[in-house]
Parts: sequence; structure tokens; C-alpha cells
Amino acid sequence: MGVVEVNLTTVKTTSDGVWEGENPLNYAFPLLLIQIVLVLFTTRFLAFLLKPLRQPRVIAEILGGILLGPSALGRNKEFLHLIFPSWSTPILESIASFGLLFFLFLVGLELDLVSIRQSGKKAFTIALAGISLPIVFGVGVSFILRKAIDGEEKVGYSQYLMFLIVALSITAFPVLARILAELKLLTTQMGQTAMAAAAINDVAAWIMLALAIALAGNGSGSGSKSPLISLWVLISGIGFVAFMLIIVQPMMKWVARKCSPEQDVVKEGYICLTLAGVMLAGLMTDILGIHAIFGAFVFGLTIPKGGEFAGRLIKRIEDFVSGLLLPLYFASSGLKTDVAKIQGAEAWGLLVLVISTASAGKILGTFAVAMMCMIPVRESLALGVLMNTKGLVELIVLIIGKEKKVLNDEMFAILVLMALFTTFMTTPIVMAIYKPSRRIFRVNLRPSSITGKSKETTRIIACINGPTNVPSLVNLIESITTTPNRSPLKLYAIRLVELTDRSSSILMVQRTRKNGFPFIKRFSRDHSSSDDQIAAAFEACNSQIKVRHSTSVSALSTMHEDICHLAEDKWVSMIVLMFQKQDNENGWRDVYQNVLDTSPCSVALLVDPGYMDQRCNHTTIRRVCVLFFGGPDDRQAMDVSGWMAENQGISITLVRFCKEGGLNCKSHSTHREDKEMDEAEIEEFRRKWNGMVEYVEKDVKNIKEEVVKIGEDMSFDLLIVGKRGNKVVEINHYPELGNIGGILVSSECNIKSSLLVIQHNKSSSGATLTTA
Repeated sequence: MGVVEVNLTTVKTTSDGVWEGENPLNYAFPLLLIQIVLVLFTTRFLAFLLKPLRQPRVIAEILGGILLGPSALGRNKEFLHLIFPSWSTPILESIASFGLLFFLFLVGLELDLVSIRQSGKKAFTIALAGISLPIVFGVGVSFILRKAIDGEEKVGYSQYLMFLIVALSITAFPVLARILAELKLLTTQMGQTAMAAAAINDVAAWIMLALAIALAGNGSGSGSKSPLISLWVLISGIGFVAFMLIIVQPMMKWVARKCSPEQDVVKEGYICLTLAGVMLAGLMTDILGIHAIFGAFVFGLTIPKGGEFAGRLIKRIEDFVSGLLLPLYFASSGLKTDVAKIQGAEAWGLLVLVISTASAGKILGTFAVAMMCMIPVRESLALGVLMNTKGLVELIVLIIGKEKKVLNDEMFAILVLMALFTTFMTTPIVMAIYKPSRRIFRVNLRPSSITGKSKETTRIIACINGPTNVPSLVNLIESITTTPNRSPLKLYAIRLVELTDRSSSILMVQRTRKNGFPFIKRFSRDHSSSDDQIAAAFEACNSQIKVRHSTSVSALSTMHEDICHLAEDKWVSMIVLMFQKQDNENGWRDVYQNVLDTSPCSVALLVDPGYMDQRCNHTTIRRVCVLFFGGPDDRQAMDVSGWMAENQGISITLVRFCKEGGLNCKSHSTHREDKEMDEAEIEEFRRKWNGMVEYVEKDVKNIKEEVVKIGEDMSFDLLIVGKRGNKVVEINHYPELGNIGGILVSSECNIKSSLLVIQHNKSSSGATLTTA
């Protein structure tokens, strides 16, 4: 111990530089920077390699720590002494522990005790079975492990058993949320059940871990705690939890109200107060002899989950903690993991035994109870595999056990590999045994279903990727609302949430908890969140509209699959997307193009001038102009305007371009049959709306010039065009909008109106809708 103290006191923070002949690696701060860069590079590279296997990032972080440790690169003593010398270990572990403290605060922030109480008997029963059977198996296998692994028999049995059963029975709530989102199961009934059961499991695991820490002293020998000291630690822990829930929680509710959207700005003082509270709570539990992370976790539970304060905290600290500090914790953990300690057939046999015991306990217990709850066989089995997910919290438990000397090097390595294997296998096994059944219909809808000639219910999907989309979408939906003498419009408002590397489970779960269940709002006391605002805006629409809310949490590369699957399942006649110029920078335009390419029904892209000029306001639609060149897209655009024509207060102008101009324009309607359909549709349209729609024919030489003139005219609130109505031979920077739409949103056209670009899919003809 004296050698360590001498080394620590003689280590300097920074060097004077290489020009002074000094080696920066002999100084604390330059070495720490190198360690951080090395850890980040290793974990990110492994995450890139594992991405095609759809593995959560925690797998790459654990593997990166093991790779840098004595199991792989650390076997080279020169590398270990150069990059990870023993004197740097306390510095690296202190930084990593700081990140761990705030990560556990985020975990507590992700657990909503109110929703756990409302999760129902099914989730509670499944969670109980997923904990109970591993405990029973853990008791049985503990006798074998204590005798087979040298040194473990010296550890107190109660401490050893508590850490073992926690390691076997835990389910990693944050990791499970990400796996479910990657597999597109988060919004399914099975995903909701799994998340509720995992949340209950998480609370139980933390209670057991606190008990294990209270019982554990130095793990063996004279340092073990006496029963009386353990009892005092346990009572102090209970008192701490009571203090946090009774005294601190009301204070944090007050802070959350002060940081609500009704207030002008979030005062930095409240954020700093909360961050200081995390550290103070950790300090209190460390003084009590439990562990600092337990205090941070309980403090996270006190933060209100309903408003925006929790989300703002996550955005402020999650990138820094999860992206930078937490990988350091796994690196320091990997330095303690030596796979070489598992030697011989007996040791590897013990590894197989532990993996089999952990998996059998979780999977069989969950499967049996799920079957009793009348859940189908495949779904029950997949639920059991999902509940077997280990990860971050598992590794934290094992490291604490090693620090307390309850787990020696061999036992620690066995349990780390068990956690790694069970989590790695979760995704491929679930994909193999459970595929959500989807009703794959090709939705063949006649154009009449849009115009209202059919008496059957018409369904529209409105896609929202931000609260700013809502006013324009609401105005559009209001303008096409069916009249009382027809069947009501059914609107599916789907919130699009991008799944990124930093997406926390609280953001995913809170948004998907309301999926398809708008009545959940009754239980929410805080309606200040953006999701509540979106729901309220659509609920305020005309009573003739039936609104269903749902959420898609997905990577942008696969977001279109969720939208198109919903369109197929619900027999939707049109998908409405919001187009923004800045979407090119964040990948949303790829989503729109994928929807256009794969949609089973018509697609409309709504462009609001407010997104191109912040001085423009979201105006109510009163004057509509349809630009008609010919073809199925333009006919669909004309039909949509006919739907609007029935609403009082909306005037429709149909502008037909009769001749091609000087820019080598090529009409879309090149086939004789298509031209005949154009003529027939226009005649029918004029006959039906005679006197209600203004019809204008334009014989122009320069179509682009005329289109720009109409776009810049202040006479219309909304322009409707077909995506493929006219092909102008020039560069189009907005292919999703077609040539005419691209001209109208280009920098050359200072458009004052909203723009609706419609693509009519070829499969959208020949059949009618069925009623809901």
C-alpha cells in the first residue's frame, strides 16, 4: 500500500513538453487523454463491426474493455506498462466512476415507478417468475462453484450467494429497450410487456444489490462485516430511500415545474442544482457504506417523468456520459478481466454451466408464466429470451462484487463472459423464433376513395417528425375533412422518432407507451410534453375525424418500413409527409424517398413556407390552386382538391397547362389512353363542381416562368401539384418533389403558399377500401 501512495504523490499532472526531454506518458493528464482516445477508438470500431449483427453498443464496449485488458493486448507487458501503468489505475477509475455515477442517475431517471404500478398483473407475474427461478437455480449452482473455484470457499456464503443471484436474475432495462427498438418490437404488445417486466425486475435487482452490498465487507477474512453492522447499513439505506422519496421528490417536482415550457427559459441554476444533487446523493450512500451509485440511482427516481425536465436533463448529460465516460468504465473493467484465468476443461465447463443456468432460469421461468397468461408459444419463448438480456447493470454488479472481494478473478471472468454471451445471443435468437405477423395486403384504392365518391371510411397517415410539423398538418387535414353526410375520415398520426446511438430508453418508452392508446392521456397530470401537445392539436380537429396516435422508433434507414407496414395493415389511402429543406442534412429526405419508392398507396409531401422563410406564418387554407399537366399524379391532385371543394370557405382554382413551352417540356401523358383519362377526369370534375371550382386553361411558352409566377402570387394559400406531371429538362435539387415541386421550392422562386406534392402509386387502382 505504501508503494502506491508514494507513486501517487510523486506523479505530476502535466509535462513541460517533449522539447524539454520529457515523456508525456509519465504524466497523469497526457496519459489519461491517450487512454480515453484509445478506448473510444476501440469501442467505436467494434461497434461498427457489430452493427450488421444488430448488436447493442454495450457489447462493443465490453469487448473493447476485454480487448485492452490482460486477456488480449494487455498480455504484452510493455503495452500494459506504457498505456495502462498501475499508478494510472486510480485516476482512470475515478473518472470512470464519475461517469458511472451519472449513468446510474440516468437509469433511475428511466424508471417510472408510477407506470410500474400500473403495468398490470401480467407484467408483474412475468417479472416475478424471471427473478424467482434464477434465484432457485443460483442457490443450487452456488455450491458447485464455491467448491470448484479456488478461493471462493473463503468468502462468506451469504455475500457470495447474494451477488451470484443478482448476476443471474438481472435484466438490463436500458439494453433491452435498445434491442426491442432495433428489432421493431418496442411498440408491439410483447415489447410493452417486456419493458414493464424489465422495469419491475430492475427495481428488484437494485434492492437485492443494496442488500448484497450491505452484507458484504471485504468479502473474506477479518474484514467481513458483523451482522449488527450490516443491519445498520441496511436500516440507513432504507432511511435514505425514505428521505429521498418523502423530502427530495417534492422538491424536484417543484424544480421540474420551474423548468416547464410555460416558463421562458430553463435556468442554468436548476440544472446545476440537479447535477449537484446527483453527487450529494452518491456521497451520502457512500458514507453510509452502501455504494455511491445507489444514491445516484435513487435520486434519478425522484425526477418527475411526465414533463420535459427529464428529457432536457438527458439531452444535457447523456452524450457526455454514455459516449465518453461510460466506455472508460468498461475499459477499466476490462483491465480487471483476465480470460486466461479460465484454464482447463473444468473451468470452461463451469462457464457453460453458468451460462446454461442463467439462461434456463430466465427463459424457462418467463416462458412458463407467459404461457399461463395465454400468450402464444413463440411470443412467450421470445419474451423469455428478451428477459435474459444482460449488459451494463450486470457488469456493474460484477465489478462491485470484485471490489468487495466477493468474486475472485476466475469467477469474475466467468460471469463477465456469461453476460456477454447471453446479451449477444438475444437478437439472433429472437429474430429466429419470433417474427411479428403482419397482414401483407397490397392496398389497391380507386381514386374515388379520395374524392369521397365511396361511402366507405377513408384513412390517411400523417407523419410527424417534430412539433413544428403539427400546425400545417392540422390545417391540411381540416381542409379535407369529410362533410357530415359522408363517412368520417380516419387519421393515423404517427410520430417518427429517430433511433440513434444516444437514444435513451426513457425517450423511447415514454413515446411508445401511448402507441395506439390515446386514452393513456387521462392518467397523465402533466400535459406539457411535445407528445401531449401533438395529441391535443389533432384531437382538436373536426369531430368528423377519428384520430389514432402511434409512434415509430427506428433508424432512419428503416423508418419507411414502419410507415408502409402501417399503411398496409390499416388499408390507408394516402400518406402525408412533411418536407423541410434542412432535412437533407439529417437524413430525413432519404426516408421520404424510400416511402415514395415502397409505399402501397398514394403519398403526399407537404411543404410549408414557414420552413423556408421564418417570417411566414401557418395560415388557414382558404384558397387552393391545382396545377394540372396530365397523368395519374395530376389526376390524384385534382381529386384531392375536389375533396376540399365540399368545405365551405375554400375556393378551388384548377389551372390546366395545355401546350408545352420553350424549355423542352415533356408532358407526362404521352400515351393515348392516359390522355383520354385526363380528358374524362377533367370533364367529370368540372361537371360535378360546376360553379364551385374556377377552371383556367393556360397556353404558355415558358412553363417554368408561369409556375414561378403562380408560386410567388399572394392569391393562394395552397398549391397542389402532381409529382410526375411535367418533366422539365434542368437540374432538380429536390427529386422527391418532382420537377414542378422542385421549381417551386428552389431559391429562384420566393413561394408564398404552402405546397402539396402528390404521387399516385400505380398499385393504387382497381379496388375499394373496406370500412374500419
